[in-house]
Amino acid sequence: MKKTIITVVGKDTVGIIAKVCTYLAETQINILDISQTIVQDYFNMMMVVETSGANKKFDVISNDLDGLGKEIGVVIMCQREEIFSKMHRI
Repeated sequence: MKKTIITVVGKDTVGIIAKVCTYLAETQINILDISQTIVQDYFNMMMVVETSGANKKFDVISNDLDGLGKEIGVVIMCQREEIFSKMHRI
């Protein structure tokens, strides 16, 4: 199983979750876990997703999500789980 961590941060607007989740569904990426909060007017979402069945390569997905983030006014970061885990290990 290939897991990826996706984070979305930015000013809260209507449709952020819908647009990100629509892209993931169209790309055959399954959401395993999701957490989202809004602090004052700022949106923050973290997702753990399964990318083994994706119909695009990781680099394309990462670039697509970066572009989608720019389009909707948020920052979307996509990291492989093993890299994310090593970066945040104590």
